[in-house]
Amino acid sequence: RRRRMKRTAPRSTLRKIIKKHKPQLRLAANTDLLFDFLIIFFFFLLLKVHLSFLLFLHRLAEEARTNAFESKSKVIKPEHIIAAAKVI
Repeated sequence: RRRRMKRTAPRSTLRKIIKKHKPQLRLAANTDLLFDFLIIFFFFLLLKVHLSFLLFLHRLAEEARTNAFESKSKVIKPEHIIAAAKVI
């Protein structure tokens, strides 16, 4: 038998918050909104971390490419990446 979590906010408030962030999401009437809200929150958190990591990698690659170009190298070598990481 599944235990239900105690709600910390009214169902209507959680429904409004979820609809504000995900208007295309359809919620059943008997959906446990706290659980759904937590899933959506962690999804956005992971998406933000993933995006930050991709932006970091892009910046690192650009710096390494600049370092390779300045040293007249056609290939990005490990030392170019290490130097770029120290700058970032």
